[in-house]
Amino acid sequence: MMMLMCALLTVLARLACVFSTAILLQSLAWPCSNGERGFSFSYPQSPKVPSIVSERYRTAYHFQPPRNWMNDPCGPMYYNGVYHEFYQYNPDGAFDPNDSLMNMVWGHSVSTDLINWIGLEPAIEPDTPSDICGCWTGSATILFGEQPVIIYTGLIDRKANQVQNIALPKNRSDPYLREWAKVGNNPVIQHVIPGLNSSHFRDPTTGWIGPDGLWRIAVGAEVNGIGTALLYKSKDFMNWTRIARPLYSNNALNMWECLDFFAVLPGSNNGLDMSSQIPSGAKHVLKVSINSCDMYIVGVYDLKRDEFVPDTVQDDNRLWTRIDYGTFYASKSFFDSKHGRRVIWAWSNETDSYSDDIAKGWAGIHSIPRTIWLDGDGKQLIQWPVEEIESLRINEINHQGLELKKGDLFEIKGIDTLQADVEIDFEPTSIDDAEPFDPSWLFDPRKHCREADASAHGGIGPFGLVILASDNMEEHTAVHFRVYKSQEKYMILMCSDLRRSSLRPGLYTPAYGGFFEFDLENERKISLRTLIDRSAVESFGSGGRICITARVYPVALVDDGTTHMYAFNNGSTTVRVPQLRAWSMKRAQVNVMKGGNVIDA
Repeated sequence: MMMLMCALLTVLARLACVFSTAILLQSLAWPCSNGERGFSFSYPQSPKVPSIVSERYRTAYHFQPPRNWMNDPCGPMYYNGVYHEFYQYNPDGAFDPNDSLMNMVWGHSVSTDLINWIGLEPAIEPDTPSDICGCWTGSATILFGEQPVIIYTGLIDRKANQVQNIALPKNRSDPYLREWAKVGNNPVIQHVIPGLNSSHFRDPTTGWIGPDGLWRIAVGAEVNGIGTALLYKSKDFMNWTRIARPLYSNNALNMWECLDFFAVLPGSNNGLDMSSQIPSGAKHVLKVSINSCDMYIVGVYDLKRDEFVPDTVQDDNRLWTRIDYGTFYASKSFFDSKHGRRVIWAWSNETDSYSDDIAKGWAGIHSIPRTIWLDGDGKQLIQWPVEEIESLRINEINHQGLELKKGDLFEIKGIDTLQADVEIDFEPTSIDDAEPFDPSWLFDPRKHCREADASAHGGIGPFGLVILASDNMEEHTAVHFRVYKSQEKYMILMCSDLRRSSLRPGLYTPAYGGFFEFDLENERKISLRTLIDRSAVESFGSGGRICITARVYPVALVDDGTTHMYAFNNGSTTVRVPQLRAWSMKRAQVNVMKGGNVIDA
């Protein structure tokens, strides 16, 4: 009888969560100003236009579950020879704005190479009072003695009050860590802080060792209307005490979610383990997710004050540097002890319509895992696809010594243009025609990409790639550069322009873009690498100094599966292409379905 009563109470609590969906959707201040995350898109949708739903839009080598909705990566880790990818997952469907986010679970997949994945049963599900309305984002930490632990946010009621919980693997000898058990004293951190918005208190970070030898974590929060990284300490990772001073706070933003905090060595692509002693000379990076952007600050971790101190304070968050200038959110990094590197990935949401998601039966992918490190100047993070992705390359083509004059278009043939990896170097023959740079453009690079697009003739540029182009070029996506000269340096604008990516209305098709500094006088080659995976495009400029992820839905992909790719130049300055290499990309084995079940691929 007691077990029956407990089960009944659990069902009633779950129903209360679902019943309150409309209330929650109105109360949660999700960071979705442009429709890349959240409950409503700001781009136009027309119910009169039929959805174009096709498996051809499904990616071939990006991580995604076989079906249903997926968003944030959670708790990535490498443990006993296996990579673990946990993720926010809705087991009930591909999500729709009228459905509930209350039923979020932690999906779970494993891999030995970060490319091919085996799907497992969910690791954490909402079934206790401390997470009865949903298991939200968190992190994994490997404690001393090789003990993995997950700390995550739980929703406890229909008002979206949030607490932090812990789960441990039931059987550490299981190589896949299939089953996880929640500790009995959950929640280990509650929302009892003066001025805290208890519905904006989530996403605990991976742990690190503080100056006193105790564990630290940070939790994203809004306190008195100000974005804050609250700081907690613990001796055993189970009993936590809040430190009065936050790790960092800034009144330029409100709620900070999906925090990440990690150490980097300037000029070294070796990763640092936050559970170990950090060498002298290291910098620290604080990453926050807000307003559909993942932004970061470089600084130092002041051991005496136990707080993060930025190298440069920017009160206007529009000037913060972005991890990626496209559809890239809720990124999470981890230390990969197998290769001594730090790896980061993020959620890339669909940008078609919710009705399309429901019809497709799936929504959301994760970006290709990237190695991330700090440039030698100590200011800029560098990102590059993990080398394992190159195992999918086939059918290489190679061009050298090309020259692109104003208006030239060179077609790249011999590869699968829907699944490709392209590396190309551009070298302007002169730097005299660089147009003057206006610093005000830094506040809205997207606007400048719209105005100075691929068809707008300039001095040095635009030059770059046209991809996923239809036969008559009515559909195409342009990834390109344009060079400007300020008083003391050169600034390069990189754009990924989706405005002509599809003939179908009702899609979100912006012109993404960002600026980066470049020493054009001493380093003439401007590199571009673009990974094309059907509806996903990831571009890396200047060796990974700037990255743009995009989602595109060309009709040509559905109609006949034929698209074209070109290198182009629309600037008055001739551009050499000393090297162009491209490959078709094989399909990875990602959570493969067979007979309705996820199988070991």
